[in-house]
Amino acid sequence: MAATKALPKAITLTDAAVTRVKALMAKAPDDMIGLRIGVKARGCSGLSYDIQYAKEKLPFDEVVEDKGVTVMIAPDAVMFLIGSEMDYVDDKFETGFKFRNPNEKGRCGCGESFHV
Repeated sequence: MAATKALPKAITLTDAAVTRVKALMAKAPDDMIGLRIGVKARGCSGLSYDIQYAKEKLPFDEVVEDKGVTVMIAPDAVMFLIGSEMDYVDDKFETGFKFRNPNEKGRCGCGESFHV
């Protein structure tokens, strides 16, 4: 019987993203178990990333546990996020989560939305 190879995580998180998620969870209401990442139809390019607190794992959520944090990916967002890296940037020009997404085919000029 051949050994099965572990599937790669749907997304990975940089150390900066993990640090920010831990900080957010430390301030979150007690009933939150992690963050949920989704995509919404929005912006001039079509889609934008949506990050919310998660109280529970919903049916068909993809659960990613990475470096001590839990992130759930909404089932309708998985196909848009597979292979992505979630980072957190805090510099003089921008602050927030950033996604390096190999599925993106383009972004709008302001960088708020993308298309695949």
